[in-house]
Amino acid sequence: MIRLGEIQQLEVVKKVEFGVYLADADSVKAGMEYRGEKVLLPAKQVPDHTGIGDKIEIFAYKDSKDRLIATTRRPKLTLGEVGELRVAQVGKIGAFLDWGLEKELLLPFKEQTKKVKEGETVLAAVYIDKSSRLCATMNVYQYLDRNSPYQKEDKVSGRVYQISEEFGAFVAVDNRYSGLIPQKELYGNVAIGDEVTARVTEVKEDGKLDLSIREKAYIQIGIDAEKVMEIMESFDGVLPFNDKARPETIKRETGMSKNEFKRAVGNLLKAGRIEITQTCIRKIK
Repeated sequence: MIRLGEIQQLEVVKKVEFGVYLADADSVKAGMEYRGEKVLLPAKQVPDHTGIGDKIEIFAYKDSKDRLIATTRRPKLTLGEVGELRVAQVGKIGAFLDWGLEKELLLPFKEQTKKVKEGETVLAAVYIDKSSRLCATMNVYQYLDRNSPYQKEDKVSGRVYQISEEFGAFVAVDNRYSGLIPQKELYGNVAIGDEVTARVTEVKEDGKLDLSIREKAYIQIGIDAEKVMEIMESFDGVLPFNDKARPETIKRETGMSKNEFKRAVGNLLKAGRIEITQTCIRKIK
């Protein structure tokens, strides 16, 4: 059986002017004409001095006319693998990704977790669609491994591939392992496609990783305090609202929750770096 989307070793069963036909080596019977499933390897890719019975390692996919075809070139991703691919162009039925073969890989609109643009890099997996064609999907959840080597408190990095208002931001750690930044741990403006550095807060029983992009509380307060000072500098040393402002205003202007903002402001006030008025927060020079 020839396996679509996979690297495999096949046997030469027929030579023609425009290439050689290959078949599953385990199915070929010595001394008999092979009548089962075959795939063409074009002449320009056939190694010199290849003869009947020789074995060649190939990748099987479908050409522009939807015919099964073989290539000795290795694509950047094979069936079920996850990785980063560049968007070569965007068409009427979806985007086309450069995966190292002559025919680009289709990323249908329905398989995009955000609208992609030509030239950008996306995280994707290869699957077989209902029409038995190889396609790409940005919904990589089911293709990620759950046996990572990471433990609680380890630092990791990965790419955000989906965001849920209910669960949080889904992250492909090392573009390979399944991770989640729970909604309560989201901080700042995290978007699909972002590369994030995070801390492992829990390794679930099924191997999935819970992550936080915030440091431990005592460290994070100092980081947040400096961020408030930077924002204040952009307002010429006066923040036009105080710690009693609406949570929506604080989130929009600082990327922090109201509690995070109040802790940071409290830290600055205790250090004598700011003063709080009825309407603003002012830097003390």
